[in-house]
Amino acid sequence: MNVIVIGCGRVGAELAYRLYQRGHRVTVVDPAEDAFDNLPADFRGHTVAGEALGQDVLRRAGIDQADGLAAVTPSDSINAVVAHVANSVYHVPSVVVRNYDPRWRPVHETFGLQVVSSTSWGAQRIEELLYQTEIRTIFSAGNGEVELYEFGVPQAWHGRTLGELLPTDPCRAVSLTHAGRAKLPSPETRLEVGDVVHLSATLDGIQDLRKRLSGPKED
Repeated sequence: MNVIVIGCGRVGAELAYRLYQRGHRVTVVDPAEDAFDNLPADFRGHTVAGEALGQDVLRRAGIDQADGLAAVTPSDSINAVVAHVANSVYHVPSVVVRNYDPRWRPVHETFGLQVVSSTSWGAQRIEELLYQTEIRTIFSAGNGEVELYEFGVPQAWHGRTLGELLPTDPCRAVSLTHAGRAKLPSPETRLEVGDVVHLSATLDGIQDLRKRLSGPKED
């Protein structure tokens, strides 16, 4: 892939180096030449000094042949504009924007851009880690709005059905593993102690599930 990284701060430099290590052709753009010092010494991609809002800079970076562009500068407005231009003018197939201020997310989303919000995602993860740990997060989609969780069935729910345990709307079972074999469960699937359940859920849904698991469930 030909990838352009806009911004060579800590995130931009790390991203550019990771892409370079995986064999991609990487061009990094930043207005400050000394920002390229953030790149590891063995980075062999291209660097372009200049304001990414200038189309001449984008052309020098090779945007006409780019397969992907990541806008990760500290400015949400610059990220939004550059990404929108890459998407709508140059038709770059894959465009991703880093969001700093959550209040800017609606702007990015209005442009139809893929957004990674370090602030929103970080706050979500810290909030989850403050809660009980009997349910583990194993995958986060988007900016944490929906995540994949894993938990073991406790004694109190032995013999009950999956439909009784899970909140109906904000939790959806993905798989159930019993005795080392996974299957796609139904709401009528009977639970046994030690079964491992994977499910997708919102934060509200997983909080509801935590309450159900922590409370006694008797016939």
